[in-house]
Amino acid sequence: MEEKFFNVKSNESGLRIDKYLADRMQEKSRSYIQKLIEDKNVFVNDKEIKSNYKVREEDTIKILIPEPIELKVEAEDIPIDIVYEDDDVIVINKPQGMVVHPAAGNYNGTLVNAILNHCTDLSGINGVIRPGIVHRIDKDTSGVLVIAKNDNAHIKLSKQLKDHSMKREYYAIVEGVIKKDEGTIDAPLGRHPQDRIKFAVVSNGKRAVTHYKVLERFNNNTLVKCVLETGRTHQIRVHMAYIGHPLVGDSVYGYKKQKYKVNGQMLHAKVLGFIHPTKGVFIEFQSPLPEWFDNILETLRKELK
Repeated sequence: MEEKFFNVKSNESGLRIDKYLADRMQEKSRSYIQKLIEDKNVFVNDKEIKSNYKVREEDTIKILIPEPIELKVEAEDIPIDIVYEDDDVIVINKPQGMVVHPAAGNYNGTLVNAILNHCTDLSGINGVIRPGIVHRIDKDTSGVLVIAKNDNAHIKLSKQLKDHSMKREYYAIVEGVIKKDEGTIDAPLGRHPQDRIKFAVVSNGKRAVTHYKVLERFNNNTLVKCVLETGRTHQIRVHMAYIGHPLVGDSVYGYKKQKYKVNGQMLHAKVLGFIHPTKGVFIEFQSPLPEWFDNILETLRKELK
């Protein structure tokens, strides 16, 4: 097991320890560092601490970095739609119904299983379960996302996510007719106080900002474009429900009984743009609306007549 040591200087006092270590161990993600703390592998002055501990001048920090665990997620021959690939990144058009990465009780049939069958050289920053995964989209959300093939690409893409420079546009069909042509939802998100599986707008949550623009109105529904400024879990789904317009097909945050036969929320990651991690140029990709999404739109248009 590798050991690392840091001594806190006066101008560093007051920083959260996970932020402090993320700045000094830039080859590791902040979530990885938080996991080290959670697993009791980080000590301050020989004492265990939590992620919200604020460092003080002359603190001595010791980090135990476990040996890498051999990857146990199996490669599977699952077809994937590769939009773009080079030595640094793979851009995938994910179908609705596919989980992005394995989790407890679900270690097969995911995008990661499929990617490992195609490419074994992936970033290891997020550990054995999420190799190369920079960001996620929900199981029932379709569309484009980027996979990092090496740690350098992962770090640079993650920084773009963090500073909100990565372009992400989603198309969604929501319940009700939105009167305003466009708007911004700036409401903090966190775990639902009663149901820990769900997320909600909560006063002590993390800042979350969604910009929306109406693209088309129907009798009882609206097609909107949502642009993410931040990327919280279930952000668009929770935010649109918060303003009274939950996504069609979203039985978690929307209506339990759905008028249209769909297999989940009507949400599609249509546009993804980022600065290439080594070429330094902005590249953008678009995913056409899938057939199931188009079919609902056509039904809504016919109902207008």
